[in-house]
Amino acid sequence: MTSASPMTQFTNQTFDQISLGETVTVAHTVTRDEVELLALVSGDANPFADCEALADGTEPLPRCDGVSAEALVHGVLKRRLPGPGTVIVAHALTYAGQAHVGDELMATVTVTDKQAPDRVVLACQVRRGEDVLVDGHVTVQAPSAQRTVDERESTNVVLRRHDVFGRLFRQCEHLLPVTCAVVHPCDRDSLAGPLEAARHGLITPVLVGPQAKIRAVAEAHGLDISPWRLVDVEHSHAAAAQAVALARAGEVQSLMKGSLHTDELLAAIVPSATGLRTGRRMSHVFVMDVPAYPRMLLVTDAAVNIAPNVRDKADIVQNAIELAHILGVAQPKVAILAAVETVNPDMPATVDAAMLCKMADRGQITGGLVDGPLAFDNAISIEAARTKKIESPVAGLADILVVPDLEAGNMVAKQLQYLAGADSAGIVLGTRVPVVLTSRADSVRMRLASTAVLKLVAHARAQG
Repeated sequence: MTSASPMTQFTNQTFDQISLGETVTVAHTVTRDEVELLALVSGDANPFADCEALADGTEPLPRCDGVSAEALVHGVLKRRLPGPGTVIVAHALTYAGQAHVGDELMATVTVTDKQAPDRVVLACQVRRGEDVLVDGHVTVQAPSAQRTVDERESTNVVLRRHDVFGRLFRQCEHLLPVTCAVVHPCDRDSLAGPLEAARHGLITPVLVGPQAKIRAVAEAHGLDISPWRLVDVEHSHAAAAQAVALARAGEVQSLMKGSLHTDELLAAIVPSATGLRTGRRMSHVFVMDVPAYPRMLLVTDAAVNIAPNVRDKADIVQNAIELAHILGVAQPKVAILAAVETVNPDMPATVDAAMLCKMADRGQITGGLVDGPLAFDNAISIEAARTKKIESPVAGLADILVVPDLEAGNMVAKQLQYLAGADSAGIVLGTRVPVVLTSRADSVRMRLASTAVLKLVAHARAQG
């Protein structure tokens, strides 16, 4: 018998590699999050309704039935034996007793039979000490090929109760794909991303870059680029210039950054004579799906304007308001962020906030409710605003966060992503066509969401 130890990767076994009698045992402690996730799936709206109290009577101790122990069995089968790619086709399990949050469970699976070409039968048991909670057999279809999955990717679960991106995808469903110049897609991610977006009907990609290099990447990673137009240029600088020229000529409705530096693409966009600038200052907006926040949250500018002055910020605010309108927020609430909520002449961000609010009062910024300065907590927490006795239609309810400068914006956006589990889409506005600046760290969902935003903006522009 082998006892599973902590690991960072799971490598599966194919049918031929599995041996009769092979056994894996895994120890696991039941957590509160697991009980809540199982309750969500099972439809038990209140998994704690009948739970026992702790010794001091202050907090309930959630409990779960055999379903949670069965889930542990499934986890062992799909991660350890046979491992990633396993398909459960039948099971006969009996349940006895309940597990509580904090219980130490021991799950054991043993290969008892192999049925060609790919079926494997395993005896499965889950114990809590001497108590047997689950016992029986499970039949699986063994993986057809060997592969390895990173443990961190396979266990990263975030509850998205509001599903901001899901709503964006639904808004796109009945709109035609927009033509998008993908600039220098010369690595796997920058080429596979737009092809996946095309598969979902978001864009019609035009691949702009060195033809030989793009074809080599496609061949190396099994990507089919034959349906799409390929514009051959020598290098990344030429790709940026050619993509901008296509947009100016009306041949494409949008741009997407590939495997070139952001500065290279923006350098082609910025020139007034040959680029894509309008009378409005260019700015970047993150569209964020924050699990703990009850609405879509826009953060601007965290990618383009390093240290904007108040005139620049007025354009940044207006760009974000107009994006919010396109995304379905009729009157967005705009919080101008600073470290404090009072105007202090020694803190330029608070002075800029006061000026922006007055500009909104005078009609120089339109379409939203603008207030500031507001500290971050007062902008997104009603309770924090109430505690500080801030009376504002924006405080605690912000749809848009306007940051003092790029460094602050980058920190806010990255902290929301990495500490709060937020997903983010991003887009550049203030240009003749919308521009997406993808990142190598973006997940597939984030890349698709950015493309969905691009599609919605392009269609709104086309309708005038």
